[in-house]
Amino acid sequence: MKTQTLEDLISEHLEEVEKATNLLELSFGTKNILGLWRSKKIPLRGKLSDDATYELHGIGCRVYISEKCIDFDYGPDGRIDGFDSWRLYIYACEVPKKYKKYTNKTTLEREFSEYVEKGKAKKIQGSTSNLFFQKP
Repeated sequence: MKTQTLEDLISEHLEEVEKATNLLELSFGTKNILGLWRSKKIPLRGKLSDDATYELHGIGCRVYISEKCIDFDYGPDGRIDGFDSWRLYIYACEVPKKYKKYTNKTTLEREFSEYVEKGKAKKIQGSTSNLFFQKP
């Protein structure tokens, strides 16, 4: 098995967020369900399929697919491609055999800081979000 990098972790996490939000869209007609919850059109948590459930929190959502938790926050304009060290840490802990190195929070935070310092990810200017986005 090849050594997994932070870029691999980010990429896989974002792929899982895409799968999770596709399930939300199939169930509710939109990937960003915060508005539905805030207008009391859907409950705080519920079932998406036989092996998937969701739970909203603050500005984000946790989707449990086959007992794997995909935790993400919605970014500006409903973006779903944002990430931070905490979400990456949570995901690494969901698949520890694959991302063992990143189940160490200190290691992940150090590499994440280096990744940002190298200009590989940045926050959106003027946004209050704590999320980072990969540079195009």
